[in-house]
Amino acid sequence: MSEATTGTAPQAVNERHEELRAAADAVLSRLVGDASGAARLRPDQWRAIEALVAERRRALVVQRTGWGKSAVYFVATALLRESGAGPTVIVSPLLALMRNQIAAARRAGISARTINSANQEEWEAVRQEVADGLVDVLLVSPERLNNPDFRDGVLPQLAASAGLLVVDEAHCISDWGHDFRPDYRRLRTMLGELPAGVPVLATTATANARVTADVAEQLGTGDSGAETLVLRGPLDRASLRLSVLRLPDAAHRLAWLDDHLNGFPGSGIIYTLTVAAAEEVAAHLTARGHRVAAYTGRTENADREAAEDDLLANRVKALVATSALGMGFDKPDLGFVIHLGSPSSPIAYYQQVGRAGRGLEHAEVLLLPGPEDEAIWRYFGSLAFPREQQVRHTLEVLAAADRPLSLPALEARVELRRSRLEMMLKVLDVDGAVRRERGGWRATGAPWHYDAERYAWVARQREAEQEAMREYASTGGCRMELLRRELDDEGAAPCGRCDNCTDMGFDAQVAPTALEAATGELSRPGIAVEPRRMWPTGLPAAGIDLKGRIPQGEQASPGRALGRLSDIGWGDRLRPLLSPDASDSALPEDVMDAVVTVLSDWARGPGGWASGQEGAPPRPVGVVSVASGSRPRLVGSLADGIARVGRMPLLGAVRRAHHDRAPGRSNSARRVHALHGALELPPEVAEAVKTHPGPLLLVDDFMETGWTLALAARLLRAAGAESVLPLVLAVRG
Repeated sequence: MSEATTGTAPQAVNERHEELRAAADAVLSRLVGDASGAARLRPDQWRAIEALVAERRRALVVQRTGWGKSAVYFVATALLRESGAGPTVIVSPLLALMRNQIAAARRAGISARTINSANQEEWEAVRQEVADGLVDVLLVSPERLNNPDFRDGVLPQLAASAGLLVVDEAHCISDWGHDFRPDYRRLRTMLGELPAGVPVLATTATANARVTADVAEQLGTGDSGAETLVLRGPLDRASLRLSVLRLPDAAHRLAWLDDHLNGFPGSGIIYTLTVAAAEEVAAHLTARGHRVAAYTGRTENADREAAEDDLLANRVKALVATSALGMGFDKPDLGFVIHLGSPSSPIAYYQQVGRAGRGLEHAEVLLLPGPEDEAIWRYFGSLAFPREQQVRHTLEVLAAADRPLSLPALEARVELRRSRLEMMLKVLDVDGAVRRERGGWRATGAPWHYDAERYAWVARQREAEQEAMREYASTGGCRMELLRRELDDEGAAPCGRCDNCTDMGFDAQVAPTALEAATGELSRPGIAVEPRRMWPTGLPAAGIDLKGRIPQGEQASPGRALGRLSDIGWGDRLRPLLSPDASDSALPEDVMDAVVTVLSDWARGPGGWASGQEGAPPRPVGVVSVASGSRPRLVGSLADGIARVGRMPLLGAVRRAHHDRAPGRSNSARRVHALHGALELPPEVAEAVKTHPGPLLLVDDFMETGWTLALAARLLRAAGAESVLPLVLAVRG
């Protein structure tokens, strides 16, 4: 009896194994559209599926972009559903990824739905379909995980009924990684509540050894003790040819794109570091006859979907995008990725270039670095986790409140901008110090430790990543090897394809007509500046009786700025003048000339005082500056120069009665709180305004939040100014 058992048991196991493997390959054939049924999973893909379906394990898959991670969880889903398991829950970070995956699931005969910020009207119907067993895959954005209604009403049900949990872009879980997202840390709760035997799959293409270990450890939360299976493969992408091309300035880079874009294979993505640069580049290339579209965090959702569809169908040559298109966009025949400006992390760079060449034998990857890159790195670096004093103060404010406080209500009490405040609260929520409830946030009273050592280490890691990107741009060695080394890929070796390995780089020549057009575009000064029209929420709670719409008679009029600090044109010229460590000196002649051009275009443009249009406002009758504590010579020379050129009297300056109580990067509510009562009109300036009651130009060097100009304009309007027209050198945007 025992001999029969020992003889047949392995055979039965092998038979079940072969049956499962055959079923998995059949699902793969449907997924990839292979009517012959000949598609086969690779051994590493099958190992992951076997671990999930046959062994019900928790697994972390770290594989290069294009390896086929989505095939693993769709095949596993089909097999688990056939065995009676509940639906697969996929936590996915971007709408583009969700749309791609819903389409892919449909090809495999898998019913997939999503709950995210863009389809709120469908949430109830989707929940009911899940409850009725009609949904095989539910894709959820990480932000949903800590929405109070979802967290308390939906998440427990999902955790109890899920047949498989998938964490896509799993490097976002780890704050050691380049793209940490606090919402992902909520997965600890779901992992801890999963019934025994529910498999978990985490996937990423961009995790070094430290991030891999951290994610694997977190995946073990609530597990019965089985170690997380880590499947890590080589990260080389044989289809990618990496290159770097250094050009003299922004005009040459923009002209080079215009001149050479059509020579790149197929369609692709042009990445920029800022929203302003993406919009600027897309507008110029469009004007030059290229079929491109901008894709940023500021793009409306419907326009994003249309842009994605146009790129998938090759109706555009390129999307000019920020990192909003960084993860999840799936186009196997994407022929190129160009970066106009260098990302601060080689890991982020590898992820973005990995969009190219997934289904091609050859794709081009090109970096066009610029001198403005590091200034942009520093700005984003300044948005790191707040100082301990700011965190403690926020906790004290929440503890003292008798109700949950919304973000607008908190803004009036703490010195943090909304995006940074929200990120901090999410981290504190994960740590148990605060809890998000209906109506806002509440302190839990639980003890909390400020992990200064960890935050400092993360900051040093960011600096090391920036140094690695400098090395990538300047190295004479293999570029792919460097990227793989930064990702701790043990198989890193020279690729034999990049510009350094082949000694064949891109030609730096630019057609004179393209350079002339780009120079004209980037040297054209002037952008519109919209005035503040609504008071920030929460001011009455801070003791300032201002709320709702700013009365028309107290508002500034629309104004102008020479440029944005994030522009690739005038931004490059203005950043050195306005950096915190710049010396204070008179405005350079070329910048003053550009300001005069802005004034001239403004006066003669639509609605300008010299446009000749019916109802156009009167010409300004005087100039008032905002007194500067850090750049008095610069602002003084700007105001004096405008007064001389415009043949207007310089009436004086709005000055600070005392130093305002908030830094420039504070949120709107705190900025108004700091400035309210801190600005004043000296008596001689107030008298001059009364004797010049027409429109006034209000001059300052820099607009960060817009509230200094708004409150200064309010003072001038109260003193009798007919209107106030703000004019600044630069805005942050």
